[in-house]
Amino acid sequence: MKVTQEKLPASQIGLEIEIPAETTKKVYEQVVQNLTRSANIPGFRKGKVPRQILLQRLGLQRIKETTLEELVQTSLREAIDQETIEVLGNYKLISSFEELITQFEPGKPLTFSASVDVPPEVKLGDYSNLSIQAEESQPEPDAVDKFLEERRVQQATLIPVESRPAQMGDVAMIDYKGKVPVEGEEAVDISGGEATDFEIELEQGRFIADIIDGIVGMNPGETKEVPVKFPDDYPREDLAGTSATFTITLKELKEKELPELDDDLAQEISDMETLEELRESLTKQFAEKAEQETASSKEKALIEALLKQVEIDLPESMIEREVQTILTQTAMQMESYGMDIRKVFTPEILPQLREKSRPDAIERLRQSLALKELAKQESITVEPKEIEAKCREVMQELAGQDVDPTRLREFVESDLLKEKALQWLEEHATIELVPKGTLSTEEAEADEENDQPTPAPEIDAASQTVEVQSETLTDE
Repeated sequence: MKVTQEKLPASQIGLEIEIPAETTKKVYEQVVQNLTRSANIPGFRKGKVPRQILLQRLGLQRIKETTLEELVQTSLREAIDQETIEVLGNYKLISSFEELITQFEPGKPLTFSASVDVPPEVKLGDYSNLSIQAEESQPEPDAVDKFLEERRVQQATLIPVESRPAQMGDVAMIDYKGKVPVEGEEAVDISGGEATDFEIELEQGRFIADIIDGIVGMNPGETKEVPVKFPDDYPREDLAGTSATFTITLKELKEKELPELDDDLAQEISDMETLEELRESLTKQFAEKAEQETASSKEKALIEALLKQVEIDLPESMIEREVQTILTQTAMQMESYGMDIRKVFTPEILPQLREKSRPDAIERLRQSLALKELAKQESITVEPKEIEAKCREVMQELAGQDVDPTRLREFVESDLLKEKALQWLEEHATIELVPKGTLSTEEAEADEENDQPTPAPEIDAASQTVEVQSETLTDE
């Protein structure tokens, strides 16, 4: 069989395949024999249909189509083996099937063209001495004090208040009912804008700001009307930017009595015996978090610099598989949060999700392939004992789940290899650490100069949870 290769865009190989005359004749006869054995034609026993009757009843066109399908599929597999081509995805027939049917004659050569996706070629530029800037995170000086104060507030005891008006920091129990004006008519009730015995902390961000401000200064038992202007970016589009009036009754008022900052509190909110031990533990945790943020910033900057030195023509089949991986991971994450993915991954929405996931899939593939190519060029390898140790660690984390050991090992080995490649990059790069927020500010300014919007932050699946409750007017 004669095969001619041609390099095509998007990491494809074009194949022109010439099927010998004896092969077209042989396959045609096999198809006719198979149809003779399987065809059900009235007046004839199965397997005893004369050839001429079979050709008349089934039609030459159908037999040629069946033969051609078999020839194309078989010849393509044989051509791939013959040329030792590493393919990634299904083949694509370039020749017109209809034209091939017209050209096809049993016992004569047949030539057709197809394409297959192959692993992309990764071209790396000069990566040996990258120069980058990364943000260095430092623990806030008062981070421990803030944390402890927040826990004091959480552990506070609520004490009834009757001798003074409501003030910021109190906890109020209210009844409220909202109405919106209608021109020329009486004001109408706001759907979802009514609650009884609703407990609210008088702090900014806990509820609509105008209502918080309206409650401050009220005395228990007092009822008043509070004018409210909903923010323009309010989540409910029917209320965004509108004015309303809320009738509010302050039924109960309580103030927070904070516990002492001592060893008893430390034992209440942690496994530590003393406040001093808790402070030391928190100081260490905040320091480790800052180190992790700095490491993440360096990794991001290194990868961005590496990708500027790489050329990769990704095949479509690889992109589609990565998109599917992203959607599968997202679905699993949503399920772990108790979400019904059938309401998210609907037939109508799925195409949009695929399209939105495509840029992320391409970026992930570029990063992975670039790091693997670097590891290959620098002869970076992973020892079997490292792989085994990591596999055991992952298996412990996934205890009780159905895990394919072979796929897990492949994943772990690939992940460890990329970690080592990143480590190599860091060791050979010139890294300037700048204060946290410096680079993000510069990027925002650059976007403003270019009149381009700042990219939206990625949304974690957990943040998609919608909690439906009576307090539909909260700003949270």
